[in-house]
Amino acid sequence: MSVAFRRESDEEHKEPRFELPLPAGPNIVTPRGLRLIQEKVAALTATLSAGEDEDARRQWRYWTTRLSTAQVAPPPPPEEVAIGSRVRVRMNGAERVIDIVGHDEAEPAAGRLAFAAPLAAALIGAEEGEAVDFAGRAHAIEVLGISAIPDLP
Repeated sequence: MSVAFRRESDEEHKEPRFELPLPAGPNIVTPRGLRLIQEKVAALTATLSAGEDEDARRQWRYWTTRLSTAQVAPPPPPEEVAIGSRVRVRMNGAERVIDIVGHDEAEPAAGRLAFAAPLAAALIGAEEGEAVDFAGRAHAIEVLGISAIPDLP
C-alpha cells in the first residue's frame, strides 16, 4: 500500500501553530495599558499553572514579551495631542472623542486608537483649534479639545 494512503495519527498532519505576531515598532503604553498587560500575564500564568494548554502558553509568551518591552509614555502635554491624550474632533461634520493609546490597548469601536493608526498618527502633534490634513484631504479634521485620558480601568 502506498504511503500516501497511510496515516498513523491526525497529530502528525496538523498545520504548525505559529507565535502571535508582535506589532512593529516600540511598545509604548499608557499607564492603563501597562496595567491591562500585567493583568493578562497574571491570568495566563494562573491558567498555565492549572494545566498544560498550548494556546495559553503561546498567549503567555506574547504577553510576557509585551510586558518586558513596555515603555510607559510620559504624561501628554496639555496643549498638544500625544500618546495618552483624549481628543475631541470634528470630522465630516460629526464630533467624536478619540483616545490615543498603545497597540495592545486599542479598541477602535470604543474610540481607543493605537498611536500608529492613520487617524491617530495624523492627530499626534496637533493643537486645539488646529485643522489637520487626513486621507488626502486638507483640513479634514478639526481638533476641538485635548485632555489627558482619565486613569480609568
